[in-house]
Amino acid sequence: MSGGGAAAVAAGRGMRPLVVWVCVAALCGGAGAGAGAGGSGGAGGAGGPLEVVFAVNAGGEAQVGAHGVRYARDPLTGRVGVASDYGRRLAAISRAPPDDRPLYQTERYHRATFGYDIPAAHDGDYVLVLKFSEVYFDAPDMKVFDVVLNGDHTVVADLDIYERVGRGVAHDEYVQYSVRDGKLYCDEEESDIRNGKIRVEFIKGYRDNPKINALYVVRGKLEDVPKLPPLPPDPDPEDSREEPDEKVSKSRRPSGPKQPDPYLMDDSSVMLPVFIAIGAFIPFLFCLCKL
Repeated sequence: MSGGGAAAVAAGRGMRPLVVWVCVAALCGGAGAGAGAGGSGGAGGAGGPLEVVFAVNAGGEAQVGAHGVRYARDPLTGRVGVASDYGRRLAAISRAPPDDRPLYQTERYHRATFGYDIPAAHDGDYVLVLKFSEVYFDAPDMKVFDVVLNGDHTVVADLDIYERVGRGVAHDEYVQYSVRDGKLYCDEEESDIRNGKIRVEFIKGYRDNPKINALYVVRGKLEDVPKLPPLPPDPDPEDSREEPDEKVSKSRRPSGPKQPDPYLMDDSSVMLPVFIAIGAFIPFLFCLCKL
C-alpha cells in the first residue's frame, strides 16, 4: 500500500496520519566511501509516529517496507562495492515482517571498508536501525566485521550474523545516539560532526567482506522503534533424547502369551543338575568302599 493510501486508511480509522519527512543528502564518492540517500515514511512506535530521516535499501531499488518506511534506491549502485540479490534464492527470510522480507534478500558488500553518510542537520535523539541477514554462509566464523559510527564509535563489534541467528533469518542492530551543537553523543562518548553528516561504516575484518542489507534512521528513542520478534527458544537436547523412549513405551503393546522372565527363574532350577550328579556319585562311592 502506498504512503498516501496508508494515511487515508489511518485517518478513516480515527488514527493520526503518519508524519512524512523527506531528507536528501549529497552523495560522497571514492572507493570505500559512502553516500547519502533520502528516506521518507512513518514508523509506528509505542509513542506514535516517528520521523524517518534516512532510509536505504542496500543493493536494491526503492521500496516501502513495514511500518510505512520508504527506503531509497542504494546510492552506491555502480560506484562502491557489489550489489547482490543472492538472498532471493531462499524461499523466505524468517523473523522478518512480510513487507521487509525483500530488504533482507538484497545486500551490498565490499572487499574493503565502505559506508553511508547520514544527515545530521538538526539536534535531537536518533536511532539507527541496521538490517542484516546471512544468506550465503551456513556456518559461524565465516563472515565477521565491525560497524563504526562517525569514525570514532564502534557500535557493533565482531558481528557474526550466522552465529547470532543462523542462515536466512533477519537480524537487526539498534544504535541510539544524540546530536547536540555539532557533536555526536553515543554510548557516553562524543565526537565532532563534520559537514552536517554522520558516517556509518562497515569495517573490513579478518573474515570475508562486510555487508549491509538495509538501514534507516528515525528521530526518537530506542523504546519507540519497532523491533523484530524474539527468536524461538532452542529445544533442550536432553528432552529430545528422552522423548522417543517415552513415545515407544506409550505406543508399545505386548503380543502373544506372556513369557517368563529368564532372569527371574527360581535358583533351584540352576542347582538341579548338581543334585543329580551328587545322587549318582554316592552309590558309586558306596560300592567302592565295599570292595
